[in-house]
Amino acid sequence: MVLSLTSVTIVETGHTPEEEAYVKICRKVLRKWNLKSNSVIQFKIGSCSSEVLVQSADLIPGGIQIPKKLLETFTLPEPDGRYLAKYTAKNNTILVGPVIGLLTDFEINENKEPNFRSIHAFCEELHHGIAETGGFFYVFSLQGFSETGIQGYYHKDGKWIAGNFPLPDVIYNRIHSRKLEYHKIFLSFYKCINSLKIPFFNDRFLPKWEVYNLLLQEDFIHPYLPETKIFSNENLVNMISQHDTVFVKPVHGSQGRRILKISKEDEIFNIQSSLTSMTDKFIKKESPEAVYDHLKQIINNKIYIVQQGISLTSFHSRTMDFRVLCHKNFQELWEVTSLVARISGEKQFVSNIARGGEIMKPLAALSHIFPRDTAREIISLMKELSIEIAGILSSKSAGLTGELGVDIGVDKAGNLWLIEVNSKPSKNFEEPEKKIRPSARSIIKYCTKLAFEALSE
Repeated sequence: MVLSLTSVTIVETGHTPEEEAYVKICRKVLRKWNLKSNSVIQFKIGSCSSEVLVQSADLIPGGIQIPKKLLETFTLPEPDGRYLAKYTAKNNTILVGPVIGLLTDFEINENKEPNFRSIHAFCEELHHGIAETGGFFYVFSLQGFSETGIQGYYHKDGKWIAGNFPLPDVIYNRIHSRKLEYHKIFLSFYKCINSLKIPFFNDRFLPKWEVYNLLLQEDFIHPYLPETKIFSNENLVNMISQHDTVFVKPVHGSQGRRILKISKEDEIFNIQSSLTSMTDKFIKKESPEAVYDHLKQIINNKIYIVQQGISLTSFHSRTMDFRVLCHKNFQELWEVTSLVARISGEKQFVSNIARGGEIMKPLAALSHIFPRDTAREIISLMKELSIEIAGILSSKSAGLTGELGVDIGVDKAGNLWLIEVNSKPSKNFEEPEKKIRPSARSIIKYCTKLAFEALSE
């Protein structure tokens, strides 16, 4: 579907009876929509709709004047401002939006202000981007949701302010907790928004084992996949017998947490953990069976995978990999919005920023190891591979997927290896060169597309 949207600015009008009878629209916009003065139409913002009379008027380009009483029915705390709009002749409705809701779990501090944790600054970034392009943005939790409206927070004058909002046109899922996504309150919420036909992305964390098996269905991806199996006595023994290094990772883990590294040296097996309290300690075992017995106590019946370790390039003896951020654009095509090298912290074997890692420009990092032209070729292939992976996962997994973080390692021969894929990638690793980063703009565009497509149905 091709969307043709018009930038409009909503302004509140006075209170005289004559003024309250009309929604005044600038002449150019009214002509574009092929509407005549005194037409009766439906006017919709978010989940709220009202029948109105429209009148042509000499206003600023894209100007729409709406009576105060009518604006109040749309239940937005700050309805004035820039939006995008579309007229659909099929149902005789002017659609105004998008109203975008971000779902996350958060706490309220002692000043009664919300703390959105690792995405707090990113939420402000989204607010500014949406205010610039057109629309309304708010943040809410599962506890603030109901079928008739939402309690949450919107941004104004540098602060997050509590408010009551209409149901959004689209919801962007940034819940921090995998456990919460399995809770009955989330499952009830998910069932409700599906019945309301509200687009919802990225609707869940992607388990590592599911990602591996989806990608395994495509033969051309096989050369980039380290051998991976579900953790069991047999699988662990086989893997550490075949490979000098293996990693044991939680299927539902993220940010480099609870990863175990087993390396073999002179028939002795060294076990290292990404847990901060254990990063400088090596547990030594003399047999694969002894390794299994030790790990089983740590894993405690949770589901883990065993993954082949690859001898990747390093940066000054520190672990290095690359985070490629991919987003769907307005045409539903995947594109790379950010690519950085991640360098592990001291005494860490994982490169995650949450575990003390740091970022570098990829060309600068790779040029320390390969000729500059080779480094450019590797980066180009990295982007192509990430887009292919994003396309496979979004087409084969359930739900709407519009954002993925693809982690890739490079071995000493320049070959690429997929480390993992994250459906809720960190917002703290991108280079802060611009106030509103390309990744944030891509999310806004994708939300806008989903919102107006749903509104037009």
